[in-house]
Amino acid sequence: VQLQASGGGLVQAGGSLRLSCAASGGTVSGYVMAWFHQAPGKKREFVAAISGSGRNPYYADSVKGRFTISRDNAKNTVDLQLNSLKSEDTAVYYCAAEYSARAWYTSVSQYDLWGQGTLVTVSS
Repeated sequence: VQLQASGGGLVQAGGSLRLSCAASGGTVSGYVMAWFHQAPGKKREFVAAISGSGRNPYYADSVKGRFTISRDNAKNTVDLQLNSLKSEDTAVYYCAAEYSARAWYTSVSQYDLWGQGTLVTVSS
């Protein structure tokens, strides 16, 4: 399975973006899917994750109430809706996947599959 992230761009503070991660080469219905972000000079950090069924989203405290993760197993995609963006949300956003029946993981090391990243820049 390969992952391809898209949807990044430049947006003003308070604005919105929708990121999408498309999987190819196999179905991701049995995978935990997640988004991480990495700001310049910082470690890659967990943003949100969702179980294979789509019933168990989990968010980092910093994005709770502003970001929404969703998935469409029929289309083999997972999206991240980013609302009320702040300058500190500026980062490269990566989608990740791990074959598991668990609800979610929050550590980089727990995911085997990664997309190439898409840049989100929030101007203040």
